[in-house]
Amino acid sequence: MTTLETTSENRAFGGVQGVYTHASAETGTDMTFAVYVPPHEPGTKLPVLWYLSGLTCTHANVMEKGEYRAACARHGIIFVAPDTSPRGDDVPDAQDEYDFGKGAGFYLDATREPWARHYRMRSYIERELPELVAANFQVDMARQGITGHSMGGHGALTIGLRNPDRFRSVSAFAPIVAPSQVPWGEKALPRYLGDDRKAWREYDAVALIEDGARVAELLVDQGTADNFLTEQLQTERLETACREAGIAADIRMQEGYDHSYYFISTFMADHIDWHAERLG
Repeated sequence: MTTLETTSENRAFGGVQGVYTHASAETGTDMTFAVYVPPHEPGTKLPVLWYLSGLTCTHANVMEKGEYRAACARHGIIFVAPDTSPRGDDVPDAQDEYDFGKGAGFYLDATREPWARHYRMRSYIERELPELVAANFQVDMARQGITGHSMGGHGALTIGLRNPDRFRSVSAFAPIVAPSQVPWGEKALPRYLGDDRKAWREYDAVALIEDGARVAELLVDQGTADNFLTEQLQTERLETACREAGIAADIRMQEGYDHSYYFISTFMADHIDWHAERLG
């Protein structure tokens, strides 16, 4: 098992906010992630909520701005925030392109060069990191939830839909719901995966639902003043797909809120409360 290196640990709401680094076999790089462990009785295994960040972000954005610790402490939920992509000088990047390359891994396993060696965020999030977290923290892996923001909302929805037996609860903040049909995805997916649009569908929440993937319910918050809503997010596509598939989707359009962490932090406790009801 990979050894964890502790970057920092700080007391918060009776628990511990930590940042850890390890050598990832999937990405071939060192990866950093954040874990908040709430106060708990020794030996007690706790449910876990995974949070996937958006374009340009790292683990630090939600850790510093997300305001999740009080709610996680109240409910006894471990909160894990991975990075969004591989990092390092040897990792290929797209200079001056914020929506591709480092910071924009799209939670997929790339198949095209030069991206295929390192850009394996799907396998990292679905397999490697959960195994590492389970081995090093008191996590009840039978009680997992997943959420995320923007590109991370896309990640949460697609990972949740592909793994309905693993995740008891799935939510998102301003997710990219149909990346194969919007500019961000139409730019990233062919470069990572090639031109066969069928290969893109497993990384598109709306397409997954159209192809038969199901979860019992979803919670999504979307700001009406989000400048990415019309062109990139297109929340209405998810509403339609869930309605036609019979998925109970609580999609809340929040008046006047934008795409920022002011929006996320406002509704973070709501999401944690919602996950807590389902994680037990």
